[in-house]
Amino acid sequence: MQPGPPADGPPARALDRALSEGVVLLDGGLSNQLEAQGCDLSDALWSARLLVDGPEQIEAAHRAYVRAGAQVLITAGYQASFEGFERRGIGRAAAAELFARSVRLARRAAGGAGREVWVAASVGPYGAVLADGSEYRGRYGLSVRELERFHRPRVEALAAAGPDVLALETVPDIDEAEALLRAVEGCGLPVWLSYSVSGDRTRAGQPLETAFAVASGHDDVLAVGVNCCDPADADRAVRQAAEVVGKPVVVYPNSGERWDAGGRRWAGDPTFDPGRVRAWEHAGARLVGGCCRVGPETVAELAGLLGEATEGDGRGGTTGP
Repeated sequence: MQPGPPADGPPARALDRALSEGVVLLDGGLSNQLEAQGCDLSDALWSARLLVDGPEQIEAAHRAYVRAGAQVLITAGYQASFEGFERRGIGRAAAAELFARSVRLARRAAGGAGREVWVAASVGPYGAVLADGSEYRGRYGLSVRELERFHRPRVEALAAAGPDVLALETVPDIDEAEALLRAVEGCGLPVWLSYSVSGDRTRAGQPLETAFAVASGHDDVLAVGVNCCDPADADRAVRQAAEVVGKPVVVYPNSGERWDAGGRRWAGDPTFDPGRVRAWEHAGARLVGGCCRVGPETVAELAGLLGEATEGDGRGGTTGP
């Protein structure tokens, strides 16, 4: 499978080249920004529902992160699947168009930035599609081959829309990481592999050293790391990922609040400190940002800190509106 051309043309530089030159700033949580815009996400499709009946809201959320200084926009496909759309009476061809729409919406928002902004097509875990919190546990009882069969059509639909990179994100265990890496083979796009973790282990309880090593030897993996985890866990994971894989590290934790899957709400206090970005960069992080409950204001703080850092080392600012 080969990706089609992006709607508004690709950025001038490949993302891997940009990572070799410095830190690239990701956006923050899409769902919290949509909720701030008044969107109701109490639905099994979560933000992907708006691909059907509120695409303008998704584009507006992307634009909010562009204004904050984000250099990579992650699409609204995290909880999207052919199976989930089928349950809404949406046929396969129409569902494929919705996957493509997720990329186009981000590309349009990026196109108005007046600077380089890349589009990362989100490929969320199988557990996200179940909408029951399974992505925070993993070990679904499916084989690697079965998980690969589930993910491959999603990957094909997204790759055909021409994003700059595929974000294999919030992966809870090694089996699903292996399945995703098989599913993206031959797609013609770079990918990043990002686990959701607890302490020094995957959500399924596997050592992070073992989990990160899964990406070794995969030339299409441009970065490996963690997302949607406690910021303190991210601190440790960045160092481990850099040491184990020797690739750029991607890190975008959540706010530090805890998701209560049973009550379907966030609990606890936020602990995300933008000042952590300096330590992440020093440890090898090159793609940094935030996940759930990290909004445009925090991303703007990150942009300011990264801009100060690049000016200080003579590279010139690479972030900011």
